[in-house]
Amino acid sequence: MENSVQRKIIDFLEVGGPVVWILMVFSVIALTIVLLKLWQLASLRAESVKTSELALDEWRRGSADKALEKLNTKRPIDAVVSYTMQALLAGNPNAELIREESERRAMDQLSKLRSYLRPLEIIATLSPLLGLLGTVLGMITAFQQMEGAGNQVDPSVLSGGIWQALLTTAVGLAVAIPVVTLQSWLERKVERIAHNMNDAVTQVFTANNTIKAIDEMSLTKEIKQETLHVA
Repeated sequence: MENSVQRKIIDFLEVGGPVVWILMVFSVIALTIVLLKLWQLASLRAESVKTSELALDEWRRGSADKALEKLNTKRPIDAVVSYTMQALLAGNPNAELIREESERRAMDQLSKLRSYLRPLEIIATLSPLLGLLGTVLGMITAFQQMEGAGNQVDPSVLSGGIWQALLTTAVGLAVAIPVVTLQSWLERKVERIAHNMNDAVTQVFTANNTIKAIDEMSLTKEIKQETLHVA
């Protein structure tokens, strides 16, 4: 049974020629990249916003230390949120500078998450083109055989050459379709992470400004009460 399957695979590769071999290599590379990206996203839990939401709840209450404790800086979103909180706690008056640095760190995290997605896009683009190239070359060979046969053309030879030529197009599409789907799915995941990251950092700034405004109002109220008491 195993020998017959192996024989069929070998025959399939021999019929397809070098184009099919290249497409098979592309499929192995694409599968490796997809598995690597899935492992990266799963190990980092990059899409998780649970800890960042808990930290933001503590941040809004004014418990900065508890907020930082709840963050896991190995996760992309938590790492950027943690930096933003620490920078604001350090008393840096330039909020715009902190935001720019947060954006730089966010872009760095997203760049790591987007790594190796470009090769997937290239494979998805080249696979059908290579399949079409294999079909064109196969058709050329089939018609050359037809020309060489002269008046004694065997239709079975022509039809056999055509289906062998079309085989490369089928393989090219079979490689490209799942790669395009997976590449788009992974890109969507990175876009979702970018949105969550931007949303979390914005909440850090807005909550910080709200806390400052409340503190200023409380301080102003205390000063007025002391003034009235003295008067």
